[in-house]
Amino acid sequence: MIHTNSNRPDIVLQITAAVYAAAGFFLTGGGLWLALLGGSCFYVLCGVGLLATAVLLWRRQRAALWVYAVLVAATLVWSVGECGFDFWALAPRGDVLLPLGLWLVLPFVSSRLLPSSGWNSAPLIAGVVAGAGVYGYALTQDPQDIAGTLPRAGARASAALLPGDATPVPAADWPAYGRTQAGDRYSSLAQINASNVHDLKVAWVFRTHDLKRADDPGEITDEATPIKVRDTLYLCSPHQILFAIDAATGHERWHFDPKITYNASYQHMTCRGVSYAETPVAEEQAHDVAVADECARRIFLPTNDGRLFALNADTGALCRGFGRDGAVDLTEGMPMRTPGFYEPTSPPVITSKVAIISGAVTDNYSTHEPSGVTRGYDLYSGKLVWAFDPGNPDPNELPSATHHYVANSPNSWITSAYDARLNQIYIPTGVATPDIWGGHRTPDQERYASGILALDADTGRKVWFYQTVHHDLWDMDVPAQPSLVDIKQADGAVVPALYAPAKTGNIFVLDRRNGHLLVPAPEMPVPQGPAPGDHLSPTQPFSALTFRPKNNLTDADMWGATMFDQLACRIMFKRLRYEGPFTPPSTQGTLVFPGNLGMFEWGGLAVDPVREVAFTNPIAVPFVSRLVPRGPNNPAEPPQNAGPSGGEAGLQPQYGTPFGVDLHPFLSPIGIPCKQPGWGYVAGLDLRTNKILWKHRNGTTRDSSPVPLAFRVGVPSLGGPIITAGGVAFLTSTLDMYIRAYDITTGQQLWQDRLPAGGQSTPMTYEENGHQYVLSVDGGHGSFGTKMGDYVVAYALPDAQAKH
Repeated sequence: MIHTNSNRPDIVLQITAAVYAAAGFFLTGGGLWLALLGGSCFYVLCGVGLLATAVLLWRRQRAALWVYAVLVAATLVWSVGECGFDFWALAPRGDVLLPLGLWLVLPFVSSRLLPSSGWNSAPLIAGVVAGAGVYGYALTQDPQDIAGTLPRAGARASAALLPGDATPVPAADWPAYGRTQAGDRYSSLAQINASNVHDLKVAWVFRTHDLKRADDPGEITDEATPIKVRDTLYLCSPHQILFAIDAATGHERWHFDPKITYNASYQHMTCRGVSYAETPVAEEQAHDVAVADECARRIFLPTNDGRLFALNADTGALCRGFGRDGAVDLTEGMPMRTPGFYEPTSPPVITSKVAIISGAVTDNYSTHEPSGVTRGYDLYSGKLVWAFDPGNPDPNELPSATHHYVANSPNSWITSAYDARLNQIYIPTGVATPDIWGGHRTPDQERYASGILALDADTGRKVWFYQTVHHDLWDMDVPAQPSLVDIKQADGAVVPALYAPAKTGNIFVLDRRNGHLLVPAPEMPVPQGPAPGDHLSPTQPFSALTFRPKNNLTDADMWGATMFDQLACRIMFKRLRYEGPFTPPSTQGTLVFPGNLGMFEWGGLAVDPVREVAFTNPIAVPFVSRLVPRGPNNPAEPPQNAGPSGGEAGLQPQYGTPFGVDLHPFLSPIGIPCKQPGWGYVAGLDLRTNKILWKHRNGTTRDSSPVPLAFRVGVPSLGGPIITAGGVAFLTSTLDMYIRAYDITTGQQLWQDRLPAGGQSTPMTYEENGHQYVLSVDGGHGSFGTKMGDYVVAYALPDAQAKH
């Protein structure tokens, strides 16, 4: 039995007091710093309350319980006032204070305090119970959730062809990166539907055995979306090895290894997919018979070292009549040809005449890098037909003995979209690198940067251009293949629309005939004050269809595992320059939100052109960019024979400009995001009204926390969704290793399965032998931090249901 009438020291209370005092000193000191920066004063008050409690505990005074009860009550009021009943936002505000309060009311502790009339544990017990009630109620709420329904199947049925298709795509096939070159990522298959998707099982697994090598860069990833034609799947692995696989069994039929020249200097080591072309009989007769016989069906494979291969789709043999022995050298005509600087990581667009390809250029290395030129090559001979070099005053000028493509022309690193009826290609463009300082850029380099460029597919001549960011200093390019869809207006007129998701969170909706806006995107003033030697656009376009936050971030939006690192994040936030979207880069350090990953990445939208709805997976992760002036460890010019760094984070040199730049996600001192969750969502769009009708957090902490607990906070994703006529959408791509199925109408999750590695790819679906399959490539992502692997996993319904 513990005697409480003794005045001698009590070791339990002394240790408890020391813990409370340490917490109090930290919160008081950090809170004063935050308050001086203009942030919340509550941390100072909280720290003082903890210090007062510590003193009273040391003295064994029961008044400590009342002081702490007041602190708990004040914290609950402050927390709910700042973030409402959002459990994950509330968590760090009370996950230390409430357990410390519970500790004090335990008889083991409270009975050690000296007796005193009028001072009992009731107020503190009430406070702890009230706190538990607040957190329990918050678990049932999600203020970030938008509950709603999209128009159901049948309400908008249309027999029209998918936009841009001259002929229908066989329902059983997935013959292009986005299934069609309209970038819809939609399948008319409906065997798998909302009522039976929970029965999906693994049908087969294929392994490429292409894994990370010792001299690969950190940014190695398996982002491939396979294509399926007739009874064969075609896909490429990170080192651009091309595989042909039996669609029913997953057995390899052949593979082709281009034996790329690779090293750690590559900024990306990936292959998002391959393209397919089939020569019609009439075309075979019009071309050399030997060429037609050799490769009437051909696969086009781009490689990291700057080549484009054409291979026989049946045998994997090189189409020797294409280019030089089956390959075109994409570095020809470039101002510099050093390996690693030009990387075509996405599949080309295929028309009836030409293969059209763009490529990635190393970000933020130098003012002297390859051009971001887009080129059209003859489908059969590989001869260069046309070029569009955005940085050239005459963008259609072809290279010659006296002319190279213009260094650092804006590039396009993701697949373009194609409308065969209009014969137009729609290219999502980036910015002239280096990205984060632009005082050196010419008007020609700015003219076609960060926007959508429409070209005539036969000639490469410009049809129209729409710019989504002016004088882009934030790497806010258009990162995804646009989606083409015909939208029926209220008056019955059908408008050929283009939906372009941008990193800014805006979705720009344009008439693809002329580039005119279909959804308003007014120019609005943005923050000013550029870095020395640079300039800014006074306004930027803001689409009315957008996922960007309605309000700017404040220090109340900062997060942490505990109150302590949340305080650290608040201090970090207040020390950065941040005035909302398009806050200029600075030597102080600028908070970039939406961040450099963007709210949309290369996965794009999935569009049901019959229901005229879309499914997407926006993300919300801030970044920090800090311009670094030149100095002894930051030279203005690269060392002799230097190559790119092999990464996009950390210090980027930006040689040839006055500043390097340090880029990184905005993380707490213990490495978790400083912005409160969610960081990733799924959302449903009505394309007739251009409204977001539902939005839910997506993904868990299962594979990104020290303890493998699956809290559904909403995590970032890299990859894209697909959508099916069965009313089901599929998505992998999240930080946790799952494939998930969703009800398109409501966005509710219907099914999930654990993947063997990170699924940073876009899935696809097809039919073979009467069975519908859903396919996922699961190889992980080096810089995203997911588990690496070499898996291709196919799912199908059990035989009886599939036949039914």
